[in-house]
Amino acid sequence: MASPLLSVSVDDIRAAQDLLSGVVRPTPLEFSRALADRVGTDVYLKCENLQRAGSFKIRGAYTRMSRLSDEEKARGVVAASAGNHAQGVALAGQLLGIDVKVYMPFGAPMPKLTATKAYGATIEQVGTTIDECLVKAREWEAETGAVLIHPFDHPDIVAGQGTAGLEILDQCPDVKTIVVSAGGGGLLAGIAVAVKASRPDVRVVGVQAEQAAAYPLSLAAGKPVPFANMQTMADGIAVGMPGEVPFALVRELVDSMETVSEESLSRALLFVLERAKLVVEPAGAAAVAHLLERAGQHMDGPVVAVLSGGNIDPLLLLRIIRHGMAAAGRYLQFRVRVSDRPGHLARLLADCAAVDANVLEVEHIRTGTTITVDEVEIGLQLETRGPQHCEEVLRTLRGKGYQLKFG
Repeated sequence: MASPLLSVSVDDIRAAQDLLSGVVRPTPLEFSRALADRVGTDVYLKCENLQRAGSFKIRGAYTRMSRLSDEEKARGVVAASAGNHAQGVALAGQLLGIDVKVYMPFGAPMPKLTATKAYGATIEQVGTTIDECLVKAREWEAETGAVLIHPFDHPDIVAGQGTAGLEILDQCPDVKTIVVSAGGGGLLAGIAVAVKASRPDVRVVGVQAEQAAAYPLSLAAGKPVPFANMQTMADGIAVGMPGEVPFALVRELVDSMETVSEESLSRALLFVLERAKLVVEPAGAAAVAHLLERAGQHMDGPVVAVLSGGNIDPLLLLRIIRHGMAAAGRYLQFRVRVSDRPGHLARLLADCAAVDANVLEVEHIRTGTTITVDEVEIGLQLETRGPQHCEEVLRTLRGKGYQLKFG
């Protein structure tokens, strides 16, 4: 059982599970052969990206809002979110008949904005971070009496998110390791409480984007401290400082807090898309990114990786797929200078085709201080099968006399 000093117990989570019956759907737990082969033990994906509103957030939002008094419900609620919490609060408001106002940062993904509006919420965009939006939400709360539905720093929110942990225990009773992405820490804290109550032997690992990693700093300091200059594609976990409620639970119950790079996040998103046929957002892929970084290292299994959300702008998805392919050695980009005569470009493209390199883009550069009148510089972007294929392509082209330039 959790320490009596902690604000959320497994009984609170079980009560939330009863409350959420018929509101949220138990999300599937999918075995991943591809990840199991990489990690060396059985790996399952907890697909919260398939939850209502596209993430786990409805669990906590509905739990919190359903417990408001009639007078509080009549005053309406306010929230601050980059998108997933906004959708969870908006959907809960629609189900419970509560007016919802949401502050969202400029740059929030368009599908998240559109979905939040579709659930009936009023949206105002301010600042560029969740923390800036929280300031405005608190001001609105003070001015109007609307109830602030915090994205992670409330016992009811943590209890609602923890219901995902109870489902994991039901779906994978012999689980040994659970890996969870973390921003403010509500989901991580809730799962840790739910799991450790009956299975203290299970290792619970939190994962943050290294460019928005407030938890390692805070755990080292012994209290929540801010992380300055967040710059991550994982907007769903781009939180500047942990909440008091989840921080106390994470410090007590979570076994390890890890970070992953932006390259790892993009590779993981691409991996899940290609190998598991699941669409996730960068924050939702953080747990998988950690497993891929740990490939070949011992990890007690079965392992469950939580895919926390799947709300991603298609344009961002396109950019991340390209970024992920480049990080995985699937793109090759270089420049080569040839004589500016008919047939030279065709010969270069034929040499690329001969080693099965697919040409994505071609750029002609005819002017420059180092390019002579009878020369042309050709920039090529190729699609390859991976790092070994890249090496084969480069070796072949160099063998044919091409002088390749990079950068």
